[in-house]
Amino acid sequence: MAEDPGVSEVVRQINQACREAGFFYVKGHGIPDSLLKEVKSVAHKFFDLLNEEKVQIKISQAAGYRGYQRIRENITKGIPDMHEAIDYYREVKEGMYGDLGKTLEGINQWPSNPQNFKELMDEYIRLCTELSRNIMRGISLALTGSTEEFEGERAGDPFWVMRIIGYPGAPKPDGPDPTDEIGCGAHTDYGLLTLINQDYDITALQIRNLSGEWISAPPIPGTFVCNIGDMLKIYANGLYESTLHRVINNSPRFRVCIAYFYETNFDTTVEPLETCIQRTGFARNSERAVYGEHLVKKVLNNFIPELLI
Repeated sequence: MAEDPGVSEVVRQINQACREAGFFYVKGHGIPDSLLKEVKSVAHKFFDLLNEEKVQIKISQAAGYRGYQRIRENITKGIPDMHEAIDYYREVKEGMYGDLGKTLEGINQWPSNPQNFKELMDEYIRLCTELSRNIMRGISLALTGSTEEFEGERAGDPFWVMRIIGYPGAPKPDGPDPTDEIGCGAHTDYGLLTLINQDYDITALQIRNLSGEWISAPPIPGTFVCNIGDMLKIYANGLYESTLHRVINNSPRFRVCIAYFYETNFDTTVEPLETCIQRTGFARNSERAVYGEHLVKKVLNNFIPELLI
């Protein structure tokens, strides 16, 4: 792969984007645009349901923190977010990761309406997993010259997370200041790579650039917006940064986003790659993490306490 001129050019572009922005668009990825649209369509249909129907799959500790949250029940850095969502995780069987995985033991909760919801999302997750693995091979080439750094013990058995998120439209002009109604507060993602599939006609995702300014990431039909996460930042020993981003929906229309998170193996210890230490020319970054511990800590701080009683 590394000797293919076309691959080398894509790898060069990915490397530049990861170093300078932490975000990039991916097209020509092989996932049909019809599927990208359909998963958003069924998400809209779910969020259009009455509340009593949606809470039938309400998030709970018993389900391993999987399920539906109403508006303002998700928290970013202590502030309630102006969105509703359904959280899904790769299913964790009892004892699968010992004490490390106990918090997330459970099975995903699927709504009975729309009827094709689970079947569609299962296929979508499968394809996003394959695509993410391919992108990570390109990132591996960019960082180390090998396609295999994120296989095996690092990410050969990847964990995944998916959030189906609905953002209400902006308040009326005489209502609250839109900046007080942040759909999702500023944060970085937890794992290796995120694929963002957003409604094509609403611009709401914002990224903080190197100058500290918030810039928009407008949707481009047929593409994913991709960003790198905390674990990749550690592996890269400072070459790449997991970039702050947030969502503010200033449109009067309801917005849907499907965020798929491709992660390391759940129980892997993440620390800088030796090649990245050599490339940066400075000592090993002191950051290291066990991915499952990092994820569980984030999850336990993401919801208002009374939600999970």
